[in-house]
Amino acid sequence: MADTVLYEVSDGLATITINRPEAMNAMNTEAKEALRDALRAAGDDTAVRAVLLTATGRAFCVGQDLKEHVSSLAADREAGTGRTMTTVREHYNPIVRTITGMPKPVVAGVNGVAAGAGFGLALAADYRVVADTAAFNTSFAGVALTADSGVSWTLPRVVGPGRAADLLFFPRSIPAREAYELGIANKLVPAGELAAEAAAVARALAAGPTLAYAALKESLAYGAGHTLDEALEKEDELQTRAGASQDHAIAVEAFLAKEKPRYVGR
Repeated sequence: MADTVLYEVSDGLATITINRPEAMNAMNTEAKEALRDALRAAGDDTAVRAVLLTATGRAFCVGQDLKEHVSSLAADREAGTGRTMTTVREHYNPIVRTITGMPKPVVAGVNGVAAGAGFGLALAADYRVVADTAAFNTSFAGVALTADSGVSWTLPRVVGPGRAADLLFFPRSIPAREAYELGIANKLVPAGELAAEAAAVARALAAGPTLAYAALKESLAYGAGHTLDEALEKEDELQTRAGASQDHAIAVEAFLAKEKPRYVGR
């Protein structure tokens, strides 16, 4: 992977770290491609049972690198093309689809400000551990753009459509405490404990019943766009599959023996 994104796998956990601290982890083309490729590698690697997405420095990700963006727009005007905005289709959409679609849990360790597409990355994760000094901002309308990185889908699901409209039409910094109260942050920790706590949450998930987690991700995504009856049918399908798994047998046997289960992901 490129230096703009660090990738490490240890004991079933893939840690993906956005590494442009000098730019507050703004996403230039190199970083977007590296993040997309790292997430795909984690999703495809059968040795990876959970993913931790975090960042270096004082920001999680402030979204699109506007310096590169302005330069690219100027090149588009000169060439009479619209190449700049294809980044949504080529980069942000695949990144969000990979996070939400991989059959393993993704934890975001939000160490600092998450704005624009950076907010979208955090929202796409299944669980967000957030430093008490972090903040969130939709940012898009502030530069005369609409939502991308899945925010139009994820944000209303987390905070409700009315609150989402407010935060999108009137971008502002959402402090960590308010983010926790809104449900954006699942767990709020002192900044100095963020790295250890986010890793602990991700490692606990990596050691857990990953087939069940995959089914939970699938059922939550399915339920967001289907009727109750359809969701009930999906639950039946997924529960039947989970009930036939080796992990379920291991869990039941461990419960009866009053032992801690050791899941195998089958």
